[in-house]
Amino acid sequence: MKKLVLLCLLFLSACTSVPSGVKPVDDFELAKYLGTWHEIARLDHSFERGLSNVTATYKMNSDGGVQVINRGFSDANKAWKEAEGKAYFVDSNDIGHLKVSFFGPFYGAYVIFELDRADYQYAFITSYNRDYLWFLSRTPQVSEALKQQFIAQVKQMGFAVDQIIWVDQQDQ
Repeated sequence: MKKLVLLCLLFLSACTSVPSGVKPVDDFELAKYLGTWHEIARLDHSFERGLSNVTATYKMNSDGGVQVINRGFSDANKAWKEAEGKAYFVDSNDIGHLKVSFFGPFYGAYVIFELDRADYQYAFITSYNRDYLWFLSRTPQVSEALKQQFIAQVKQMGFAVDQIIWVDQQDQ
């Protein structure tokens, strides 16, 4: 039984770790990161499949954590889909490495590895492995140069750039 508990704890902590070769940003300022972000690109996952106009909104919780509201329009159902979660820093609150949960006690890593440090206008995020990738922006559209920067950086880091989905951010 002790081995099973230890194995479960090891698995759960692995889900909040940083993938090898990825470094979370330092000098991170949560207050500047709060607010609404538009999803520009992502790798496909069942929980976002078929969604357009995806946003992520971050607000402070009274317990010092962050409320996370992900919202997107389901083209198939012609309806909005929303998920609410919570996030907490894994280590120091000036490192862009948080753990996020949308269900129960299970957390996954939220690793900000690239960030517009001047104005917090864009961010590149992964999770505990390279199967997860997001490109967020404060605006629903970004320049072609920023898209190319994203592709070049994540390709160099070993992400599957041929599987990236560019999110439709048209008005509903």
